[in-house]
Amino acid sequence: MKPEDFAGNEPRLVLEDYFNGRSRAWGIFQDRFGTLRRQFVVDIEGRWDGETLTLVEDFVYADGETEQRVWELTKTGPNSYEGTAAGVVGVATGQTAGNAFHWTYRFDLPVNGNTWRVSFDDWMWLQDENTLFNRATIRKWGFELGTVSIFFQRIDDTAESDQADRAAANDSIRQTVAAQ
Repeated sequence: MKPEDFAGNEPRLVLEDYFNGRSRAWGIFQDRFGTLRRQFVVDIEGRWDGETLTLVEDFVYADGETEQRVWELTKTGPNSYEGTAAGVVGVATGQTAGNAFHWTYRFDLPVNGNTWRVSFDDWMWLQDENTLFNRATIRKWGFELGTVSIFFQRIDDTAESDQADRAAANDSIRQTVAAQ
């Protein structure tokens, strides 16, 4: 696949619009044999300052582990981006077209007390104005280790009547994930 394959697809994905504000994502990691190895929920706080999109991602894994990753994405052209985060080797590069975003990067991944340098081939597709699907293939030395699948949902902070319901749902999800 190439980003251009999605150029005519709607709705159009503009990263700094979609991720500006709060969102939540639910994800899984499957190894190369399709075995489910990890599940997680991530709360994301995004801020676009006109040049840089900062994403603060707070992960809660089903085994109780927590992690925070902070991405800094810079728009380098009308449809191109570069990004950095702790663990990223060099710079992640990506491009949007239509409803899709494709980016690639190398990452130092902690695995059982060791660090593996892996490559991510990461695709995102905007489904509607609030829902984004992400699928990333992880490789080491050219061999597929597994895939990460994530669904993102934007959180509308202006709907005050729904805030209490969201808080209760968020607590329930965190408790479910922590109990697994």
